[in-house]
Amino acid sequence: MRLALLSDIHANKEAFEAVLTDLEQHDIDQLVFLGDVVGYGPDPEWCVDTLELLVKEGALALRGNHDRSTPAPDSLNPAARKIIDWTVNRLNARQRLFLADLPYQLVLGDLLCVHASPDQPQQWCPVSDAAAAAASFAASAARVILCGHVHRPALYSLDLASKINTHGFTPRTAIPLLASRRWLAVIGSVGQPRDGSGCAGYAILDQAQNSLSYRQVAYDSLTTADKVRAAQLPEAFARRLILGV
Repeated sequence: MRLALLSDIHANKEAFEAVLTDLEQHDIDQLVFLGDVVGYGPDPEWCVDTLELLVKEGALALRGNHDRSTPAPDSLNPAARKIIDWTVNRLNARQRLFLADLPYQLVLGDLLCVHASPDQPQQWCPVSDAAAAAASFAASAARVILCGHVHRPALYSLDLASKINTHGFTPRTAIPLLASRRWLAVIGSVGQPRDGSGCAGYAILDQAQNSLSYRQVAYDSLTTADKVRAAQLPEAFARRLILGV
């Protein structure tokens, strides 16, 4: 089975469309969305509706920390509250209910899918280094852990000597996931990549070949940035789209 792994769309219609178009060139058996379909971006309604349609057609989807169906708590910083409350007010009751019903994690055989980390998944701990990867491996017995949240793709493994390894990779090149190791893949972001590429990121997991490939897809980030500004969302969100940081 070949799984397409998408995370952190963040209400970016142009990036989401570009990835879905790129997927048409591949023989994909299952779409898996790892959370944060909304937040930061200007098109939450379209992105939620599109994801809901894909789920009805058989896709699997998780809930991320931005996928709230209620206003933000006062404990969050003002910028975070602003984007969450702006997004919630744009969504209708059906869309909010869809987000509220999404699960926090998903088990697919020897795979565990989660938005952030299997170590307290509702606390949204980012897997941003080897120490965080070690905590994730300790929290789950899955052979392969798939997550998003960080917006930068990364790949870690746990070998037979219980050593955490950090792996480099080249986009579009299949990486063998050796059966003698356990693996954790941070997929990156469709709608707000922070890897410096400015491209929408996703990954394909080929279970038959036991390999993973990260992909980058160019999209019209200038149009999305203009929409962010027109919606009077923070300018930092627009700059990140253009710079990819």
